[in-house]
Amino acid sequence: MLTHLITPLLMCIGMGLAYLGAFAHPAPHHLPVAVVGSSRSAQLLAQSINDKAGGDLEVRTVAHRSTAVHQLKHQDIFGAYVPAANGNGGAGDGNGPARADGSGNGNGNVNGKAPELIVATAASDTSASVVQKIFTPLAAQQGAPLKVTDVAPTAADDPTGQGIFFLLVAISIGSYASVAVIGGAGAVLPIRLRAALAVGTSFVVSLIGTAFAGPVFHLVDHGLWGLWGMAWLYSAGILLIGTGLHTFLKRWTTLGVMALFVMLNFTSSGGIFRPEMQNGFFAALHSFWNGAGFVEGVRSHVYFDGYGLSGHLWTLALWLVVGVLMVGVAALAERRRRTAEAVAAANAAAVAAAAVAATVPEPARKPVRGAVDDGVEEELEEAVGV
Repeated sequence: MLTHLITPLLMCIGMGLAYLGAFAHPAPHHLPVAVVGSSRSAQLLAQSINDKAGGDLEVRTVAHRSTAVHQLKHQDIFGAYVPAANGNGGAGDGNGPARADGSGNGNGNVNGKAPELIVATAASDTSASVVQKIFTPLAAQQGAPLKVTDVAPTAADDPTGQGIFFLLVAISIGSYASVAVIGGAGAVLPIRLRAALAVGTSFVVSLIGTAFAGPVFHLVDHGLWGLWGMAWLYSAGILLIGTGLHTFLKRWTTLGVMALFVMLNFTSSGGIFRPEMQNGFFAALHSFWNGAGFVEGVRSHVYFDGYGLSGHLWTLALWLVVGVLMVGVAALAERRRRTAEAVAAANAAAVAAAAVAATVPEPARKPVRGAVDDGVEEELEEAVGV
């Protein structure tokens, strides 16, 4: 019993280190923002903010409001501050009233008397909130309330944009929990059949995830086919990697896939805090881990007109390739194992045939199904418990 307690205790340690290490002290690390304006005062303001931030922010200046919006939609920056004194973004030709989005044709300040902060909450609601906390006191020093404009809002039924992260959680659990079932209950099957089951299961899991995202909870209002494709790539990668690992890890497979696809995966996905709000370890994982590929890929596909989508699709595809290679390595290992067992059985049979027959035959041995069944049962119990 004490040896079986090792697994949940390791899960406790791993989850604590991962989640608290990633989420306990969120703070900006070189978070890129912009000050709109080309004047000397705008440059001095940007330099002043940079000096006070001490590396927490990377403040640049952009000449026009439209440039800032473009960079926000490409996630090059996560906030743009337009000082009240600036008349940037469409001073116009004097033929009509200016509009708040800077595209008007009036004369005068497009922001009225209020400074403006431009954000894109679809990129990260938490980053947008942090940027707002930074620039609100600055606007107060100018004696005017801060006007906040969201140029990339999330879906109406997903106001924080974190529904994509919880969709990631659902698809991940459906995928890695199925690994224990395929590897445990399906251990007697050839690995090619287990791999086929993994691919089929990933198809079902991705359809369930797409249904949750669309008709059930309305997390996204368009692009469901693209979301399904990314969900399948993500789920198939997890299932194939886990199926291959089971050949080597056996009852420790559940802990192994949890470490890969929960502890390191959820925390580096950017679904709660973007890498600019995390320490260097999880920020580095974000650049190539499969959960980050899924979350950022869905964001790009749904909210940012597919900008940067190809890179995220390559990330998911490479993890799928790793899964295929892992299954191939497992197939070779199992073939060698079967060959070694066959040679050992042939040698034992030859020795038995050459030996003198005993006068009293040995009682028939009971099949050793009990040990196998116990191992399968332990795996399934761990999967259900997780």
